[in-house]
This record gives sequence, C-alpha cells and structure tokens, in this order.
Amino acid sequence: MAAYSTGALVREMSSGLVRLALECEKQPINPAPASTNTTTAGLSATGDVRCVAPCTGEKRAYCNGRKCGFAVRRECGADEWRVLGAVEPVSVGAGVLPDDAAAGAAAEEGDLMYMRARFERVVGSRDSEAFYMMNPDGSGGPELSIYLLRV
Repeated sequence: MAAYSTGALVREMSSGLVRLALECEKQPINPAPASTNTTTAGLSATGDVRCVAPCTGEKRAYCNGRKCGFAVRRECGADEWRVLGAVEPVSVGAGVLPDDAAAGAAAEEGDLMYMRARFERVVGSRDSEAFYMMNPDGSGGPELSIYLLRV
C-alpha cells in the first residue's frame, strides 16, 4: 500500500472533520537489571514511553476509519529545512509554496501545499496520544485530529 497523498488529505478536509490514526506495533520492554541505572532507547527514567518516540518499521495509517496507507519517520533534509524556513513567519493558515525549480506549465506539478496550526496534545495512556488542531478564533471543535496508537 502506498503513502497517503496530500491531495487525498485535502479532499478529506474539504468535506469536514478529519481523524488520522497512526498505529505501530507495541515493542516488548525488557527492564534493565536492578544493579544498573540505565535507560532503554525511547524510555524515560520512569519507564514512560511516548507514542511519538520512534517505532521500528512503518506505522499503519487510517483516515476517518479507512485504511489509507502507511507512515514512516524521516529525517529533515535540505528541502524540508527550506520549506520550514519559508513557512516560519506564518503562525496559522494554509497555502501553496511554488516550486522554484519548475518552470512554465509544469510549475503546478511541483507546488507544495502546507498547513500550519496550533495543536493541543492529550495523553490517553502510555500507548496512546492525540493531537487536536485548535481553531484560532476558538469557535467549533477541532477539524483535524491525529491519534498515535501503539497496539
């Protein structure tokens, strides 16, 4: 199954509320021997594991209850830092960044859609976190919810 395209996400958002769920496999936790004071990668000293901590492999992705693809963790490269720098002055909003490398009619194919918003984080348990996009005017509920689940 392929990754979920930005165009498909935009179509879902135009129809109303969007709920994204990313699931990864629960990894067994091997406690360190009592005589050592070390922590395992992704664990805090109290044994708390954040869902945003890297999971091994890919995460299954669901949009409004339908399986839509997968998600993988990526490192920021030069292109990602360029985009982050371009949207840095934007506090809230959505738009399109033109592709500088493309010219003429082909320029639209390389354009990049972006959305910037404030999210509220809610921790349900050690295996679930949710991020709710908050409307800047405070009216209505979240239009976009992202759930990170370890199953």
